[in-house]
Amino acid sequence: MGSPATLWTHAHLATCDEVMRRIENGALITRGDRIEWMGPAAGIPESLRPEIAERHDLGGAWVTPGLIDCHTHLVFAGTRATEHAERASGVSYEEIARRGGGILTTVRATRAASEEQLLEASASRLEALLAEGVTTVEVKSGYGLTLADEAKLLRVARRLGEAFPVRVSTTLLAAHALPPEFAGRADDYIEAIAQDWLPQLHAQGLVDAVDIFCERIAFDTRQAERLFSAARALHLPVKMHAEQLANIGGSVLAARCGALSCDHLEWTDAAGAQALATAGTVAVLLPVAFYVLGAGRKPPVAEFRAAGTRMAIATDCNPGSAPGTSLQLALNMAVRLFGLTPGEALAGVTRQAARALGMQDEIGVLEPGRRADFAVWDIASLDELGYWVAYNRCQAAVCGGTIAWRRS
Repeated sequence: MGSPATLWTHAHLATCDEVMRRIENGALITRGDRIEWMGPAAGIPESLRPEIAERHDLGGAWVTPGLIDCHTHLVFAGTRATEHAERASGVSYEEIARRGGGILTTVRATRAASEEQLLEASASRLEALLAEGVTTVEVKSGYGLTLADEAKLLRVARRLGEAFPVRVSTTLLAAHALPPEFAGRADDYIEAIAQDWLPQLHAQGLVDAVDIFCERIAFDTRQAERLFSAARALHLPVKMHAEQLANIGGSVLAARCGALSCDHLEWTDAAGAQALATAGTVAVLLPVAFYVLGAGRKPPVAEFRAAGTRMAIATDCNPGSAPGTSLQLALNMAVRLFGLTPGEALAGVTRQAARALGMQDEIGVLEPGRRADFAVWDIASLDELGYWVAYNRCQAAVCGGTIAWRRS
């Protein structure tokens, strides 16, 4: 007999596997941080009943895998509310960035903040995600743009993963913008990241993946390929911000380099969609940024469907283009603004988001043997998860078999 088991019963289960199975009047048995058994409550194995030491009656709630926010910039200081007001008066995001604002505004504030200040500010944002059923979150750096400051951001991300039961995956996004110290020397900056910063930060255990902002206001495909080569040499997976503002070939390169994900993608074309599908690279849609920036062009969802491209959804939580911490709102916007079905949207914050982090064998699906991360919902049907606006129906979040958050 192993460790004691826990029974979670009187629930409807949404597995979020490839066929999106639903088990009404279901139950789960967890042991430690794993799901040991799940199925109709009437079918609980008699052999397991003596080992059940704890029981939770979920009162007829729906249970899904824990939600996964696979693209955030959670660790930062300050706001960009003034720039938000400028955009409301007609100034474009690109214009603000070109005159030294945008990302560099946040870089200045973040460099000035201490590690403890960043931890305190970021903790409240992570708490908000947890309260919405998020049990795994990716956190990117990219607001330091020096070796010391990028390390500071990644350390804070690691500390968040230690302070909260939520699983935190870290991504080095030093190639987010060109810092003033490297003005006019973008190639030198990429070389510094690839040859110096990345090996040091990886050796310190701070990096789970590497990302780059591949846009006409940031870095080109040649520079992205150089950085990806350095990441592959260290056996680190890669990701890409691409085609949010223009198509300079980022999605095709990301696919060719076997990226886990390619994110934003408003300007992706059919060729990009097919390349992503063929490579198995996940298209991560960021509808909050689309909404906040008032973008006129939507990601090519029809082309993604036709090609069989996997689609995930994330908050893109950041102080500039997506100042929010609601993955439920992003899910709603993906349905309302981008035309995803509720089923596609739910898969996009569970199974597909897990794949975007390279964790598809561990989380994102309710299945025996997987990590016992799940969310409990006070809803009558799964369609409500893409329906409510700013009305949190999460009753509880379970991380590794333990209740991490519960509605009071």
